[in-house]
Amino acid sequence: MEIDSTSSLQEIIQSGADSSNPMSNIMQDLSMAVPGIDEAMSFTEVMKQVKSMEYSVVVFDTAPTGHTLRFLQFPTVLEKALAKISSISGRLGPMMNQVSGMMGLQDGTDDVFKKLEGMRETINQVNKQFTNPDLTTFICVCISEFLSLYETERMIQDLTSFHIDTHNIVVNQLVRHASCDQCSARYKMQRKYLEQYIELYAQDFHVVKVPLLTKEVRGPVALEEFSHLLIVDQGLE
Repeated sequence: MEIDSTSSLQEIIQSGADSSNPMSNIMQDLSMAVPGIDEAMSFTEVMKQVKSMEYSVVVFDTAPTGHTLRFLQFPTVLEKALAKISSISGRLGPMMNQVSGMMGLQDGTDDVFKKLEGMRETINQVNKQFTNPDLTTFICVCISEFLSLYETERMIQDLTSFHIDTHNIVVNQLVRHASCDQCSARYKMQRKYLEQYIELYAQDFHVVKVPLLTKEVRGPVALEEFSHLLIVDQGLE
């Protein structure tokens, strides 16, 4: 699903006020000025999917570590952003209503503020789901190289600080055989870092080792074959 965060914000603003109302435009500019609001709207779209309960399992294939950690920090960012909006609404809301009334315009600012406040409750609900190990777990997928090992460690530490369950690590693209000089060099490098993964995580995590494949994983048959690799130990110690 591709998320258009700008149109999502406009939907909230326009659903609470007449789009021809200058107050509505002011509210939109004000909301867009809050730091992180663009990313926040993307998070809101994700929350809709989580809350819909239309599926038994929802899988989020997230971006690399930095993007994912910022994404997971959005509940905190949104709390701060909405607190600022609440503060602004308390000070400027009455004035906006008065000005719009003097101009003979339909008032919609209160509805907009209420909708933005309603987001706070949704955020709290989804955050509880994210931190409930019976409902949510995070699977770290990495490769056997130094930078990936470092990023995985960073990810696990931050997930722990967010109280998000994680107990599975998938080490992907492992070379099976050292059949040429290039393969031999990569094989040795991968085994070096694979040993570190095992040493660091094998006691507390389920470490899954997946071989480098010679074809793309596309279509039901290939997916079925790949799922087998995630379940059955391939002996890639």
